[in-house]
Amino acid sequence: MTRTDHSRKQVLVLGATGGIGGETARRLRDTGWRVVALHRRPPDTGAGHDGITWLRGDAMNSDDVRRAAQGCGVIVHGVNPPGYRRWGELVLPMIDNTIAAAIAERATIVLPGTVYNYGPDAFPLLYEDAPQHPLTRKGGIRVELERRLYAATGQGARAIVVRAGDFFGPRAANNWFSQGLIAPGRAVRRINQPGDRGVGHQWCFLPDMANTIAALLDRGNSLAPFATFHMGGHWDADGTQMASAISRVVARHGGQPALRTFPWWLVRLASPLAPTLRELLEMRYLWRRPVRLDNRRLTALLGSEPHTPLDQAVEETLAGLGCLPPG
Repeated sequence: MTRTDHSRKQVLVLGATGGIGGETARRLRDTGWRVVALHRRPPDTGAGHDGITWLRGDAMNSDDVRRAAQGCGVIVHGVNPPGYRRWGELVLPMIDNTIAAAIAERATIVLPGTVYNYGPDAFPLLYEDAPQHPLTRKGGIRVELERRLYAATGQGARAIVVRAGDFFGPRAANNWFSQGLIAPGRAVRRINQPGDRGVGHQWCFLPDMANTIAALLDRGNSLAPFATFHMGGHWDADGTQMASAISRVVARHGGQPALRTFPWWLVRLASPLAPTLRELLEMRYLWRRPVRLDNRRLTALLGSEPHTPLDQAVEETLAGLGCLPPG
């Protein structure tokens, strides 16, 4: 089996201060990759104390991305507009810059994907090759994004797309777990449940996704030029298991959080004044019907999917978000 060429074990991570970008950057660093990160306001220029080389630049600037990608065999495209804002303006130009750099370097693009690409005709169990007929604007953008990635493989680039459920993790604050279920930076006194009871929901612990990406990159060019994989992650079969795990973890630390239904009525009321809330409202359909990713292609290749037990993943997440007492 062809493995990644060690002379090309240099990776550019876009979005390295975010959830999935940060986890992937650290994981690849710890497995022997030279990691370069691009940021408009980097914590340090040059080789930082964290073992990552930070460069000043903007993912919206094609020249910045191209310079940062020089010598890289992989580009992790982990950057997204925060809070769903300005997707229509920013998402496709950013991937175009990544694609141009990857073609120039003959590099592999890694894209952390979502379920947005799919519509009801593919529900409830999603396979990698299921038809993509999304009903939402963001879903249409994701379909076009992946179409452009596929086209780039005919010009010398390669692509790996790893689709997963809703993210959560100890350093990720821009997701449903930290913005919808609990409030970061404070003790957990209430847990919101966005979904209807009895409706399953898919979650993905970000360190598990980072480990999955590292394992796939270790397969090198043995993968197809455009390779797609689904992660099983944590399947909440009845829509209550994530909230129950949070309750158990908080109880072990002396808390007694109350469960309540997520205030969708308030989101609807305030959405005309808040773009982020309008975007959240558009995605409510994913909480009203079960949508699950089939991971058999991934497990057939890797043998098993990296998987942290739910209570451990939740405890690490709450600790990282400052929701548990120190120690």
